[in-house]
Amino acid sequence: MGSLDSTTTFPILHDTRPDDVSLPAFMVSTTRGFLPRADPIVTLPTEFQPLESILQRMPITTLEGTPGLLAKGTLGDEVDSRFPNLAGEMDKYSHDLPMMNALYRDYSFLASAYLLEPCHQRFVKGEPYGLGRQVLPANISHPIARCAEICGFKPFMEYAGSYALYNYRLEDPKKGMEYSNLRLIRAFENGLDPTSSEAGFVLVHIDMVRNSGPLVDGVTKCLDIAGSTTSSSARGTTDERTRFNEGLTSVLTALQKINAVMETMWSKSSPMAYTSFRTFIFGITSQSMFPEGVVYEGLNDGQPLSFRGESGANDSMVPLMDNMLQVPMPETPLTEILSDFREYRPSNHKAFLLYVKERSQAVGLKDFALGLTTPSDTDEDEDEDGSLLRESRSLWIQILNQVRDFRWRHWCFAREYILKRTSHPTATGGSPIVTWLPNQLEAVLEEMATLYEKTRGDNGLGRVAETVMDGAMRQRETLRKEVDKYCQERGVSRP
Repeated sequence: MGSLDSTTTFPILHDTRPDDVSLPAFMVSTTRGFLPRADPIVTLPTEFQPLESILQRMPITTLEGTPGLLAKGTLGDEVDSRFPNLAGEMDKYSHDLPMMNALYRDYSFLASAYLLEPCHQRFVKGEPYGLGRQVLPANISHPIARCAEICGFKPFMEYAGSYALYNYRLEDPKKGMEYSNLRLIRAFENGLDPTSSEAGFVLVHIDMVRNSGPLVDGVTKCLDIAGSTTSSSARGTTDERTRFNEGLTSVLTALQKINAVMETMWSKSSPMAYTSFRTFIFGITSQSMFPEGVVYEGLNDGQPLSFRGESGANDSMVPLMDNMLQVPMPETPLTEILSDFREYRPSNHKAFLLYVKERSQAVGLKDFALGLTTPSDTDEDEDEDGSLLRESRSLWIQILNQVRDFRWRHWCFAREYILKRTSHPTATGGSPIVTWLPNQLEAVLEEMATLYEKTRGDNGLGRVAETVMDGAMRQRETLRKEVDKYCQERGVSRP
């Protein structure tokens, strides 16, 4: 499977083999991280020209700037009266997995638009969402089920496989992945205009994930070193500890870049505009628009199906950190939702995240990083090895702080883009909007506080870690006050 790292049992790609169509579009690599192995396929085969045509005419504002089918409220009529069932053409390309991923992306856009079009029509009138269409017709349900099966996705829109990470093209291939060179392939509202808020919302996510290669590389290096230490000491040898700290530094640097890009969301996608295209990325599970689920015509013996909607929570970067760092999550229904989200990722991503979780525990990564089995902390900084261990501890807490920063910013987005603009109680993925993100953020803050107390010892961890912890603990109090406020306003109980 490409050029593999011989020191790990997971097939992480170094050479992504972009021309090999027999491999899935998504395979974790040290170069492209969680992005697809190669840039997404833009042009569909000629057999799927009817799909291409309806998707080009579908957005509220088309590429030409004219009102599309969703603006006129006529997409449903077009699907029901004229759109063909192309499921029979699907297996011609089953050997070409990136092409199947492109078909999955495109059918998922059509499925979501069809099901949620009535909700959008009510939204623009200032009315509640009401009910979406409760039946997905065979001309969409059959082909999306087939390509989803081949690609390993659910037959509904997902973050990586369709809405975000497989939904960009390069305006000029020579300029690469620079933000200004990114364009959307598909959109619901006005996202084909790269300056629009819909484009900004999706493209910032892509811009973040393009920094995930060094993140993957740093994590695997840390796992390899901790799993192959030759010293009986909990600190490892000086060389091992030095190389381990280099791996942690790679992780920290990648997270800092990811968070810096995330901060650009405020300028690239207006909080006031988000709800206008958000309607189309809702899922089925736990949504009032689909109280009994959705019947996929001709499938599942006519019984309704239910899937979670597109959500940035399906991204793999922060879950990778949770698994590497062994962050304990509270045993609440909210954490059960977090576990459910794991199923809405590319199969290779899911397998990698599980590998990191199990490997981190098996090699005792946290204990090694923090030297928790070292007999005494009081004199550890008197020699070089002790200084290196202190550096490991500081880096570990700084990495946790970057995870905190990511989740805090995600909460701020939810507050400004959603809570202040709609009373709808659930996020697009079906999680409760007020309490779900704080559930994970509180867990990280608690872990930071716990480890800080365990590791600081008599000599402390240095100015950087002290400053990090001071800010984090003050933020915890702010978060609790904000969540209490929104819970009271909306009549929501804390878990």
